Amino acid sequence: MPDDDLMFRDAVELAAMVRSGEVSSRELVELSLQRIEELNPSLNAFVEIDAEGALAAAERIAPGDERPFAGVPVAIKNNRPVAGKRLTYGCPLMESYVVDYDHNVTSRLRGAGFVIVGTTTLPEYGILPVTEARIFGPTRNPWDLERTPGGSSGGAAAAVAAGLVPVAHGNDGGGSIRIPAACCGLVGLKPSRGRISVAPELGDSSLGIDGMLTRSVRDTAAILDVLAGYEPGDATWAPPPSRPFAEAASPEPGRMRIAFSMQPPTAAAELDPINARGADEAAELLRSLGHEVVEADPPWRQDGLSELFGMVFASQIALSIAYSANVSGKGPDGVSAEDMEPMSWAIFSMVRKLGTLEQQAAAVRLQAFARRLVAWISEYDALLTPALAERPLPIGTLDTHAEQPMETFTRSGLFTPFTPVFNSTGQPAISLPLYEGEDGLPLAVQIVGLPAGEERLLALASQLEQASDWTRRRAPVGEWVS
Repeated sequence: MPDDDLMFRDAVELAAMVRSGEVSSRELVELSLQRIEELNPSLNAFVEIDAEGALAAAERIAPGDERPFAGVPVAIKNNRPVAGKRLTYGCPLMESYVVDYDHNVTSRLRGAGFVIVGTTTLPEYGILPVTEARIFGPTRNPWDLERTPGGSSGGAAAAVAAGLVPVAHGNDGGGSIRIPAACCGLVGLKPSRGRISVAPELGDSSLGIDGMLTRSVRDTAAILDVLAGYEPGDATWAPPPSRPFAEAASPEPGRMRIAFSMQPPTAAAELDPINARGADEAAELLRSLGHEVVEADPPWRQDGLSELFGMVFASQIALSIAYSANVSGKGPDGVSAEDMEPMSWAIFSMVRKLGTLEQQAAAVRLQAFARRLVAWISEYDALLTPALAERPLPIGTLDTHAEQPMETFTRSGLFTPFTPVFNSTGQPAISLPLYEGEDGLPLAVQIVGLPAGEERLLALASQLEQASDWTRRRAPVGEWVS
């Protein structure tokens, strides 16, 4: 059996080892499954584990396989179809629903040679920035089991941080890749709107985008090359890069003019001093690397902005609930409060009371705000902010069963005020685990690029990775395997 350390190496390196014959895909998959068996009971990161299918797929991969990630274990977040497996969205209405097709990201990851070992947890309908769905129970942070790994891609982040898999799929509709990356000490890129197709179900998506939780910028860039690109029928798509993202992610971004703000878009949010220190130190690091860093507050503290985003986000959640109602056979008019968590029911009930014109008007108003913000940021090459306003929350802080569940929804925004705005603008944004806080938890910052600007953003992230060397840090739970 290979050394446990292999699950903490990046996927690019592991694929090269399989290709050369230094290690077999079966050995990697067996190691991943062993670590899942030993550590997942403490973390609760997986919905379903496909040991038989993964081992069979691994047996078909031989040395010399030229696919970029042949033989490397991976996990898929349980809101994207994996043929033959349950697709739950974290809700009881779909708890036993099995799909017969792959999502675009699933098929592209398979095509690149990844071996799917299972699917990972999320909060019900991916609503909250913590991962505590009623049907699963809480998923826990490998750095501190009493704290959240973030959400909604919390199971994916916990699995990578603990070395159960080297990389894992996630998606981001309001920070759901960047937030768990920040909580768990990982790299989390939200690509540009339209960069990765949402086929086959949708033509496009105004807020959500798929991506990966990784340990290194190199993996993030190389897997983006796999996932990016047009699929027939896409209504919108991002322009292709001038060169492969993996090639662009060399630590040579050139001198950049970077805006720096610690002002949360939500006025009620308070910035934890540890998070503020991390952002300050990141600004100084960027200056030491030769960049111009300008303190400047974006025009994002607008009355009603949080409520506006919430309305558009809630409308998309309501569509997911309607979909699960159809899957269950009850239909949208047949579901009740007993079929979902109180917060989900409150959101669904609120959206059903809104008229179509009101929902469309909210989307248009949000687009108008996004256009103004993009115009402001275009004076710079990038924007630096804290990734989170608070440290990773203790388990149970956000209660979907509270007497007033929409107050929990509002409270969640105080934890993560810096991320949703860039789902509105569609810009690429990345969470980087530059430091470790004095509380022993990862300490991350967010860097936002210009529209369709992943190339330079990844180069800057690679430069910061080289300067801080976060890849050496390990979550305590990841060291438990005997």
